[in-house]
Amino acid sequence: MEKNAVTIVGSINYDIILKQKRLPEIGETFTADSVTFCGGGKGANQAVQCAKLGLESYMVGKVGNDQFGSELIANMKKYGLNTDYVFQADTNTGLGIVNAISDGSVVATIAKGANYSMTIEDIDQVENLFMKSKIVILQLEIPKQVVEYTIKKAKEYNCYVILNAAPASEIDVDCLKLVDCLVVNETEASFYAGESVSSLSEAEKVCDKLYQYTNNLLIITLGEKGSIIYDGKKTIHIPCRTVDVVETTGAGDSYTGALAYGLMNELPIEKIGELASIVSSRTVTKIGAQDAMPTLLELNEYV
Repeated sequence: MEKNAVTIVGSINYDIILKQKRLPEIGETFTADSVTFCGGGKGANQAVQCAKLGLESYMVGKVGNDQFGSELIANMKKYGLNTDYVFQADTNTGLGIVNAISDGSVVATIAKGANYSMTIEDIDQVENLFMKSKIVILQLEIPKQVVEYTIKKAKEYNCYVILNAAPASEIDVDCLKLVDCLVVNETEASFYAGESVSSLSEAEKVCDKLYQYTNNLLIITLGEKGSIIYDGKKTIHIPCRTVDVVETTGAGDSYTGALAYGLMNELPIEKIGELASIVSSRTVTKIGAQDAMPTLLELNEYV
């Protein structure tokens, strides 16, 4: 069987994005400038970006038995994402409250909801997807044991495994050795390296230490400072595109989706980084991660 699909196993959230000038102080009630309701969750965001770039994409996750869950499934289908393997749990859908500050920075609080009702048995139900998937993408917004089991199962079928280790959490070291590409941002790089990573030079300094986790491709995303790609020998810095930033929700997820597109099409690694930079830069020019993510047609027009 030809392996030409990408499977994304991860979180699905309903996001409420509050656009505001600043965060409130403790005890203060602060009025936001606007509110936007949209699909979110790192898993769903990355899956939507894959689908919008034309990849045959399958989402594996869980929503709750509420209106939010139904809306999210409908939205994902709208983007061309296959949702046949999105299961419903007898609980609430995962929820994200996102505070988008005027300077472009973002903070968020999530309620795990149905995401944390995912089980190893759910992964066994979708084993057929690994047979036709060239790439499997995971994050850490679902139970850790499910992530670790999925990594092992994906490698049984020789899938290329991308782990976006976010939010940062301890992972079984043997599982990490099975990962083909580890993607972290500054905060996550700091956690796994055990030292501060807040600049380009600090990121370059910890590349060898982080590379030891997988002995495979490492990517550190650095926001406006761009990203670093490290293969154990060569460090490549990919500058960030200069754009008018509206809000940065989903920028990292957009980058990961574009990474999968580049790997699927066997582009040179530097070209993949440049593509991911372009794609994520388009995402931050609009509000709402999934709606803001560019399609392949939009990307071609921009490039």
